Amino acid sequence: MHHDSCPLCNSPDISLFLTCSDHLVSGGDFGLYRCGNCSFLFTNEYPPEEDSAMYYESEDYISHSDSGKTLLDRTYRAVRSYMLIRKRNLVMKTTGLRKGKILDIGSGTGHFLSVMKASGWHTEGIEISEKARKYASAYLDVDTVSPGNISQFPDNYFDCITLWHVLEHFYDPFGYMAEIKRLLKPDGILILALPNCSSSDSKHYGKYWAAFDVPRHLWHFDPFTLHSFAGKTGFRNILTKRLPFDVFYISILSEKHKGSKFPSITGLVKGLFFAAGSILSKECSSSLVYLLQPEKGNQN
Repeated sequence: MHHDSCPLCNSPDISLFLTCSDHLVSGGDFGLYRCGNCSFLFTNEYPPEEDSAMYYESEDYISHSDSGKTLLDRTYRAVRSYMLIRKRNLVMKTTGLRKGKILDIGSGTGHFLSVMKASGWHTEGIEISEKARKYASAYLDVDTVSPGNISQFPDNYFDCITLWHVLEHFYDPFGYMAEIKRLLKPDGILILALPNCSSSDSKHYGKYWAAFDVPRHLWHFDPFTLHSFAGKTGFRNILTKRLPFDVFYISILSEKHKGSKFPSITGLVKGLFFAAGSILSKECSSSLVYLLQPEKGNQN
């Protein structure tokens, strides 16, 4: 899949910014291109959607496998348990609701939906991985559907829609945002969690930064380009927050990509440094959460 112009602003002024390797599955190299007009960063020459599933076929892709074999996996799961409660509290605080209807797109093995269901919310999930959907149903009593079934949900139905590190994977992000706008209530909240390609750790690690994650991550947002994207899709950004723990996981993986001798120790130390800097400036944070609402007068 090749872009001759910027997917965000359609400018032909694009150029190669970095060449990154797929460290998870294929070992192949993929180019990241930056737009000279709007600064949007995107993966170019990536596999077509019908071939994309093979790039997720790894036991190391924990959001689909829920593996706990390595120390890094176990650390991820421990932090996830804490963050699930924080995510639930964020949903309740921003919607102002104790109970409501929520859709989690890219629901993985269903842990977030399980927490929301236990809190009394009506939950729905969309997940591309059949293996992850089966796990969610069998072990967490959470029902999810494949992406092709998103049209089954009625208009103006959900109080909140969440995408925790999912938007960057979409082959048609504009089409999905149109569906999300259709599904949200006029005063509903869309929560997007995304890697921040302008973060301090991104600048430090460069082509080894784990959150570039080519070719699974197609679009690489920062606060400026996310604001532009939101406006083009009929949303307004009402709040931006840090995801404080992502930087440690990403730094450890980045150190592994670099071939560091002690990636866990080095990654944790550097992660502490990056995390401290992001307290003073959230724009330096490794990952950010954006709270969006449909623009008034721009609902379907």
